Amino acid sequence: MPKLERPKPPVFERVEDERLHRKQRLAAAFRLFARLGFNEGTDGHLTARDPEFTDHFWVNPLGVEFCDVRVSNLVLVNHDGDVVKGDQAINREAIAIHSQIHAARPDAIATVYAHSIYGKAWSILGRPLDPLNENACAFYEHHSVFHDCTEVLFNACEYQRIVETLGNNKAIILRNHGMLTVGQSVDEAAWWFINLENSSQAQLLAEAAGKPHIIEHNTARLTRNHIGAPSNGWFCFQTLYNRIVRDQPDLLE
Repeated sequence: MPKLERPKPPVFERVEDERLHRKQRLAAAFRLFARLGFNEGTDGHLTARDPEFTDHFWVNPLGVEFCDVRVSNLVLVNHDGDVVKGDQAINREAIAIHSQIHAARPDAIATVYAHSIYGKAWSILGRPLDPLNENACAFYEHHSVFHDCTEVLFNACEYQRIVETLGNNKAIILRNHGMLTVGQSVDEAAWWFINLENSSQAQLLAEAAGKPHIIEHNTARLTRNHIGAPSNGWFCFQTLYNRIVRDQPDLLE
């Protein structure tokens, strides 16, 4: 019998096909986040680097709910926050942190920041997550905490310090604000955010019930190397993508 291999991220010959693929994944992530309750009014941003103009990225338009985002209303902006393609406004101040991350991290194809209830609750504690299960181990020694958020909208100095605190990690907890994730694909970044939200919920419940048992260092690190690999983050998103496209095909318009 032939050996069946696990699916891998696609490789594109034409930049137009890769751009469409990223925009479809981005629109699907917005719809999924709306379904999961990660949206809060007009707050929250998911961005995807353009494959041709790599100092530009696609983002959701201002005032459009996550449940209404589709491929056709995504907006292309440059690193100064200027709209390059699209006919709707964007929140320039709110996406400034995305532009700094994309500039500092060439590997960051996508950046995710949304307002999820357990992520906000965990961020208030100002602590990194503990390796309590295999999902949480994905972030073991691979996420950081930024303690110095001083305003509802971050200022330029804070943007730079957030990027420095994020470093090469896949996620950062912004104390008293929420969480942000990055990935080598939209799929990966979206999955890390979903996983981080679920891990926050699990630890909050565990600590409310008693004293959690923490997975020991070597086991947590080995688990991270498998569960936390970019390829696994991409793979875990595929069933969610297929489901949301099946349920809401208009997102591809």
